[in-house]
Amino acid sequence: MQNEHYELALVMPVYNEEACIAVVISKWLDILVGLGVNFRIYLINDGSKDSTKTRLEQAKFDSRVMVINKPNSGHGPTILQGYRLAVTSADWVFQTDSDDEMPPDYFPILWEKRAAYGALFGVRAARRQGVGRHFISAVSRLAVRLLFGRGVIDVNTPYRLMKSGLIKGIVTKIPDDTFAPNIIISGVLAAARVSIYNHNVPHERRKTGTVSIVKWKLWKSAMKALCQTLHFRVKNSPSVLVG
Repeated sequence: MQNEHYELALVMPVYNEEACIAVVISKWLDILVGLGVNFRIYLINDGSKDSTKTRLEQAKFDSRVMVINKPNSGHGPTILQGYRLAVTSADWVFQTDSDDEMPPDYFPILWEKRAAYGALFGVRAARRQGVGRHFISAVSRLAVRLLFGRGVIDVNTPYRLMKSGLIKGIVTKIPDDTFAPNIIISGVLAAARVSIYNHNVPHERRKTGTVSIVKWKLWKSAMKALCQTLHFRVKNSPSVLVG
């Protein structure tokens, strides 16, 4: 199983999701098995402080689900770790979060359209989050447009399907401590003029768990993400990074 090559590798960072993680994974397994996809799921537990690790150990998942437990390093570095595993084991990489805010039901739409595109993004429709997060998302989108160009509507969406060959060079170049690597990936793909598809996916307010970044930490983190994105753009050429 370790050396097998897959059509799809699903990357899911997990943090303090004891109440819903088993259900979320079961939903994704149902969708992927139903599509007849040859897949691998990487569940990366980012040092959860609740009983998430125990729930993952007790759950009877499909054998194609790999659980990786690691010390806490943050959402961004955890995603990067997953991407670096995924690009070497599958033709396509899909990243989604473990909070069940974006349902797997819309994944078949992206999967069925993949032949015509290099990257397909789920745009968080009717996003039910605070004004602060909406504002930060708008600033991030504007920054990406100015630094890289247009193409991706929701630049930090945690619902994205991408060709491994296109992002392999990007994810290996992004620094390990990057707060929001998805913003950088979106920008590089847009700048390299990769064929991009955007599709609205309903976004629901989380029903379980807690938001890990709140209030002033949110603004501090947003500033960090923008600075890291700017620094990456200055140091790297998108046309060189995209395979």
